[in-house]
Amino acid sequence: MLQKELKKQGDFLFLHRGSLPLLILATGLGVFILSRLYWEPAPFLQTTAFKIISLAVALVGEGIRIFTVGYTPANTSGRNRFRQLADEVNTTGIYSTVRHPLYLGNFIIWLGIAMLTENIWFILVFVLTYWIYYERIMYAEEMFLYNKFDEVYKKWAEKTPAFIPDFSKYESPKLNFSWKKVLKKEKNGISAIFALFFVFDFTANIIEAGRFVIELNVWFYMAAATFILYLILKYLKWNTSVLNEKGR
Repeated sequence: MLQKELKKQGDFLFLHRGSLPLLILATGLGVFILSRLYWEPAPFLQTTAFKIISLAVALVGEGIRIFTVGYTPANTSGRNRFRQLADEVNTTGIYSTVRHPLYLGNFIIWLGIAMLTENIWFILVFVLTYWIYYERIMYAEEMFLYNKFDEVYKKWAEKTPAFIPDFSKYESPKLNFSWKKVLKKEKNGISAIFALFFVFDFTANIIEAGRFVIELNVWFYMAAATFILYLILKYLKWNTSVLNEKGR
């Protein structure tokens, strides 16, 4: 049955979903290098203004993730690598407007990264690939939640869009916003965004100069600052209880 096949594919892709960003990055960087060496992107795509727009897009995606994670209880909306995990169904806050806000945030983050390639065709292929990939993951996740929570999940899912938010349905979150949980859970994503923007800028500088060169510009300093923040938060997470918060 197609349902079983989609579930099987979704479970497999969920288990290996960390591979997609690496594939996007490697392919996108290759397209970017080819564009700079052999093709001629539209002039605006090579400007600092377009790069700032790309960063803004990526930060909007990270903002969605932060807003989502900050209001959720423990054992929900996590970075569970090996299996589905949920102690309850989130139905308030951003979850009252869309069923998969974290995947929506991921899409917008990676759209911002894809824009750095300066290649319209790559951006379009990225959008299509992301949809096919995450559609199956979302299906597998929804089947898990439906099987575990039955009518509670069904009642919420029937009135809540899967991927495009309906803000007219917004309900205030049950919990207060937790910066501790955000800092603990989202340090990787924040650091990765600025690191990738530096990588693309670094690659462009090498192509233009024809030699290995590190330009100490805003992209370098933002990447360095967020990496240092990542190390500090990593230390606090594993060696102290500063970021711990009961029930979050």
